[in-house]
Amino acid sequence: EGKTIDLITVFEGVGKVKSGSMTEAELERMEECACPGCGSCAGMFTANSMNCLSEALGLSLPGNGTIPAPTSARIRLAKDAGMQVMRLVEKNICPRDIVTEKSVANGVTVDMALGCSTNTVLHLPAIFREAELDLTLDIFDNISRKTPNLCRLSPAGPHHIADLHEAGGIPAVMNELAASGRIELDVMTVTGRTLGENLEALKPAILRPEVIRTVAEPYSHEGGIAILKGNLALDGAVVKQSAVAPEMMQRTGVARVFEGEEDAVSAIMGNRIKAGDVVVIRNEGPVGGPGMREMLTPTSAISGLGLGGEVALLTDGRFSGGTRGAAIGHISPE
Repeated sequence: EGKTIDLITVFEGVGKVKSGSMTEAELERMEECACPGCGSCAGMFTANSMNCLSEALGLSLPGNGTIPAPTSARIRLAKDAGMQVMRLVEKNICPRDIVTEKSVANGVTVDMALGCSTNTVLHLPAIFREAELDLTLDIFDNISRKTPNLCRLSPAGPHHIADLHEAGGIPAVMNELAASGRIELDVMTVTGRTLGENLEALKPAILRPEVIRTVAEPYSHEGGIAILKGNLALDGAVVKQSAVAPEMMQRTGVARVFEGEEDAVSAIMGNRIKAGDVVVIRNEGPVGGPGMREMLTPTSAISGLGLGGEVALLTDGRFSGGTRGAAIGHISPE
């Protein structure tokens, strides 16, 4: 029908069927079209977020974050990666030569510029912990406050990873950030050269300015992810602020508290959640869950029912990279 869709479009379609704005037949057709081939789901969701950030950290070859899966370029990249591993062994370049305090800053900076999944706030600290480096919520917060958001990829906007690739990919984003001194260029990468040397050789440019904006004209002057603190989140919480509707940035509502995801979903799909409510889902954190499963079903249902600009959701659990709306997760100390 001429519409660009992805996996999250299907998830939100379930809520649309419930609300009567979409038929079962339309949803089935959408399901058949959403993931037509190999590769990960098409937006800036968790898999693609980490793929892009592995490139930003220097842990994968240039292009790895965005080259579409069903292309010869991806096959060539895979072969090049295998050959490069052997060269790194010969040169005795190890992961800890690449994962440093400077690359920590680069990774989080690109995270904020791209508007990646909130799951990066779990995955990046785990990676750096292996290198005996500490990546705290305060570091995320500080970098977010001074990093402009240059991209609005799905679920925050209409563009997808293939669009980002056509626009110049991660090298173009990093080059734009580097021009304003926001990227450390003297860090080693898996190419065996520094990031600065890689960018000099690639000479990346922004080819689609509607996909990658400049630092001078960003989507917003702060990063895609925000760290929040308050009386409900003494040790912090996380929100993908680039995917929050402007009218939801400040909101007062009635708290509707649920002791688990299933009860919340039942209330949402049963039309017991109304505009202005704030859904609170407890006991979904690392201990309470246990395991901190993602709350994609309730957030997608809220959006699908047309309540994404009117209902907020708070949880000690986490979210899918495809979650959008006023969804605040990782509420700590849990």
